[in-house]
Amino acid sequence: MSAKYYLLMLMGGLIFTSCKHEQKAAVSQVASAPRIMEPFRFHKLLEVAPGEYYDVLSWGRGSVDTGAFEILHSDSTSRQYVTTTGDLDGQIIDVYNSDMDVDGNPEILIQTKGKDTTNYTKIYAFEYGNDNKANKRDFPRLTSSQRDGYRGGDNFYISSEGKFIREFPIYDGNTKNAKPTGAKRKLEYGLQGNEFTVKQLSKDSTQTKSTIAPVKKEEVKKETPKPEKKKKETTKKSTKHKKAETHKKRKHRR
Repeated sequence: MSAKYYLLMLMGGLIFTSCKHEQKAAVSQVASAPRIMEPFRFHKLLEVAPGEYYDVLSWGRGSVDTGAFEILHSDSTSRQYVTTTGDLDGQIIDVYNSDMDVDGNPEILIQTKGKDTTNYTKIYAFEYGNDNKANKRDFPRLTSSQRDGYRGGDNFYISSEGKFIREFPIYDGNTKNAKPTGAKRKLEYGLQGNEFTVKQLSKDSTQTKSTIAPVKKEEVKKETPKPEKKKKETTKKSTKHKKAETHKKRKHRR
């Protein structure tokens, strides 16, 4: 009996240790995520067509807010491989693939974010032609009216129509003490003749506020001069009346 008891205990211990080892292995497999080797910081793979890939990477040592980017274009069908590089301002947040002008040539859009008072956003745009060469496209900056109430917080995405959409919250000012109004500004970017087009999709609440203020000022200006004229007329009448009375008194004395 004692030998059987010890044998069962030994078998139970072996089963327990094997299960515990399997659990540890499973946990280690979940925890281990693919790590980018230094000096690289960011990597994203875009497959725009079967056999056509774009690997977008950022790299650099020493500084986090500056560095460089590279786009590795692999066309396995025609066996062509092209590399595009450039200086990078800020950190890469995301990379987008689109065909805004519907010409069959893919556009690669790199979104970066820098650290300043407004956490500014910058877009590096490239269009790849039939020769597999990267053609840089200048992404337009926000105009003065579009920057009104801008404090960063940009959200970019590709619409169902293939357009590049940008939206961000509107603040009640441009200083660090400004507070969000709850409204959002939404812009739609397209590509026509190798140049970007911009169209605002949302109604701008800041424009309606600016048109109300001058009306109040005009009403105040019209009302203020009226009581001044009445005072002048009454003073003139009172002085004339006093002069007439003094003149009559002088005649009466004579």
